Amino acid sequence: MHEASLAGGILKLVEDNARREGFVRVTTLRLEAGQLAGVEPRALRFALEALAPGTCLQGAVFEIDEPPGQAWCMHCCSTVSIVQRGSACPRCEGYQLQPVGGTELRVVDMLVEDV
Repeated sequence: MHEASLAGGILKLVEDNARREGFVRVTTLRLEAGQLAGVEPRALRFALEALAPGTCLQGAVFEIDEPPGQAWCMHCCSTVSIVQRGSACPRCEGYQLQPVGGTELRVVDMLVEDV
């Protein structure tokens, strides 16, 4: 379950920001995990909730958006939506697709509390 490792990285990023910006607690953390990122949102939420006690994420609400996968089809020269890597182009049925969106895992924003 690599989501536990990802959650640890997210916690480190948030704690580094807390030290730099001077906030003590995150009330809402909004993430984006694209459908082609290889991340299971429920497992990531579980891992974040497991790491949160005793950190600035304790009690935070975790919102995880899942933008759809987008790919450029080299055969029909169009950008198409795909659900998973290895899918065929919905327009021409070709398999020469280059992912161009929905591959990222990122912190979008967070609501924080000062002292």
